[in-house]
Amino acid sequence: MEMLRTSAFDTGFAVPDVSIVMPCLDEVQSLPHCIANAMEAAARIERQFGLGCEVVIADNGSTDGSQALARSLGARVVPVERKGYGAAIIGGFDQAHGRFLVMGDCDGSYDFCDAVAMIGRLVDGADLCMGSRFKGGIERGAMPWKNRYIGNPVLTGILNLFFGGKIGDAHCGLRAIRREAYQALQLDSSGMEFASEMVIKAILRGMRTDEVPATLSRDLRDRPPHLRPWRDGWRHLRYLFMLSPTWAFGVPAAALMLAGTLILAIAALHAFGVLPGISRFGVSWTILATFMLTTGHFAGVMALATHLYGVKAGFRTLRPVLRRLDGLLTLETALLGGGAMMLGALVALAGVGVWWGVNDFVALPTTLPLLAAIALGVMGLQTALGGVLTAVIVGHQPRFAAAPRPAVVKVPVLRAAA
Repeated sequence: MEMLRTSAFDTGFAVPDVSIVMPCLDEVQSLPHCIANAMEAAARIERQFGLGCEVVIADNGSTDGSQALARSLGARVVPVERKGYGAAIIGGFDQAHGRFLVMGDCDGSYDFCDAVAMIGRLVDGADLCMGSRFKGGIERGAMPWKNRYIGNPVLTGILNLFFGGKIGDAHCGLRAIRREAYQALQLDSSGMEFASEMVIKAILRGMRTDEVPATLSRDLRDRPPHLRPWRDGWRHLRYLFMLSPTWAFGVPAAALMLAGTLILAIAALHAFGVLPGISRFGVSWTILATFMLTTGHFAGVMALATHLYGVKAGFRTLRPVLRRLDGLLTLETALLGGGAMMLGALVALAGVGVWWGVNDFVALPTTLPLLAAIALGVMGLQTALGGVLTAVIVGHQPRFAAAPRPAVVKVPVLRAAA
């Protein structure tokens, strides 16, 4: 006989459809307001959509009696041992019963009634619905000026640039997501960067992401918030680069290789008399160009490896150009190509040595052949080693682009009989 789970928030539904989850760490002061507000939102959701709700407090180790207070107010309390904002939400979502999941802070800054429209978007087919405080309104003093005019716009703009999103407020803490979408994203950030991770991975997976207005009020606590603007802003920024191989590695790789190649080409054309006059790029510049070329090549290898890791992990899709190059993107190609480049470098170095000996070991008239041989050898070694690394990253598969993605495990949610 199948057992149905029940919620401490008695809505008359054996298993609620909507779970309103709040991360909690010593919030006894604001919990009464937040739980009452969440229950009001739950009542509106039930009236408008016929969906039962529960209120879940994801407690992250409170020592002020928040757990007992939340239970007395009709919420269900679930303990989350792993510390951090993101960890608390993940723990709350994992233990929630609903097929629609709402998250919001329990400091009184968000109005959970704004989530009613979010549930409507999910019912309409959206996978994720974000709140936008810039559309809904920000109470005076509710958001520090550096967050409102610098941090949020800059980080949201970078996120949209890096990942092709169209999000107006990527860091709003009030949002709703379908359970199957949440499970597919495989979120794991423990800190405040969880907010960015959810949006980025939803964009990368091509999920429908809507946005509705949300209001932000001054929080109800008489102590400083857990948020640390500069620390958490940096954590968001570094996460944007960590999930963007194109901007972390690809763009620098292209810029470095283009600049290095251009300098070496101009120097070579002057050395062979193709371009008239004296070259502006002497020995120092050609050494720098060699460094730029080899470093850019290494960054390109890292761009490919990290992109394929994202595909393997299941939170991004393979670029079409890489799919077309499936036959070339193999460990054997990397080893053979890298080996050929290193062999070519050894032959070139031998040729330079022979010339040097024939000319009584006088100084070379130009360092270009030597630098070209060094660059070729370094890039060959990087290609071979990068191929081995990529094969390991994609799951010990010799065909990089064809490596299968792991299946997303979906946890069934038991439904009440009609």
